[in-house]
Amino acid sequence: MVGKLPPEILKKLVFSRVGVVDPAVIVGPSIGEDAAIIDIGDGKVLVAHVDPITGAVEFLGWLAVHIACNDVAVRGVRPRWLLPVLYLPENADLGLIDKITAQVDSAAKEVGAMVVGGHSEFTPGLTRPLISMTAIGITEKGRYVSTSGACVGDAVLMTKTVGVEGTAILSTDFRDALLRAGVPEVVIERGKEFLKMVSVLKEALILSDAGLPTSMHDPTEGGLIGGLVEIAYASSKTLEVWEGRVPIAEETSIMTKALGLDPLRLISSGVLIATVPQGRAEEAVKLLSQYGIKASVIGRVREYSGHYVVLHRGDGRVERIDELYVKDELISMWERYGSK
Repeated sequence: MVGKLPPEILKKLVFSRVGVVDPAVIVGPSIGEDAAIIDIGDGKVLVAHVDPITGAVEFLGWLAVHIACNDVAVRGVRPRWLLPVLYLPENADLGLIDKITAQVDSAAKEVGAMVVGGHSEFTPGLTRPLISMTAIGITEKGRYVSTSGACVGDAVLMTKTVGVEGTAILSTDFRDALLRAGVPEVVIERGKEFLKMVSVLKEALILSDAGLPTSMHDPTEGGLIGGLVEIAYASSKTLEVWEGRVPIAEETSIMTKALGLDPLRLISSGVLIATVPQGRAEEAVKLLSQYGIKASVIGRVREYSGHYVVLHRGDGRVERIDELYVKDELISMWERYGSK
């Protein structure tokens, strides 16, 4: 088994074992919720999240910072402190360590956060480096956004194009596979640049500061569909979405078609999913546009119908998604090609 633990295992063996229940915890372990929210008094809450990066190698440190910070940002909170845990293969050299920590430093400066601790070690049995990153921020108690806030009638909005992070990872870690599949080298080189778009901090804070989102979410493993399912589950709603409204970059389209992947199930950090009141959807799109951020309305929130997501495919098929776990296409790539 590769990827996240299935929801039934999480519920039975993880979420039920949290030690002493602390009444200060407003949002704790839960499927779909991006970060813990803890009341620290004086009208403030602490927002904390930890995320591993296991499916990428080339830009491990850079992704670790931005992916963890995204999950704090979608709470409407600016991340301030970082704690990385770096696991290195036994034969890792100083050049690899230098590369990863330089990326962490650069990305941390970009988001305005400081590394305040963490851990690093040479770990037996690893074939490639792994990193787990914790991001922490603070905000006022009444200002945070949760994943569970989507309301019936809300518009479903997404920023940028589907599969942003996945496109960058395919272009770096699976370059040879893409070349063998006939993808032109110039397309792969352009795909590498998608790494620069993996942060949603800017758009999340813009929307939050304007009081627009009822919920926000960072679609990582499972891609856009996985993110939509998690909002639906957390909010006890059904999200109805049209594939034809989902923007996809030319590079992503070429790569996924060549490899036989579904771009809507490709890891999509860099994309922000937000639900906003229907009457303010146009306002949200225009506001983001003023900051150079493309946003698209791709669906709407319905009463729960027994399905988490109702997806209208471009070919006329209607796909109804009832399961919480959505397998990411990047996992399929690692299964197919391994560490090669």
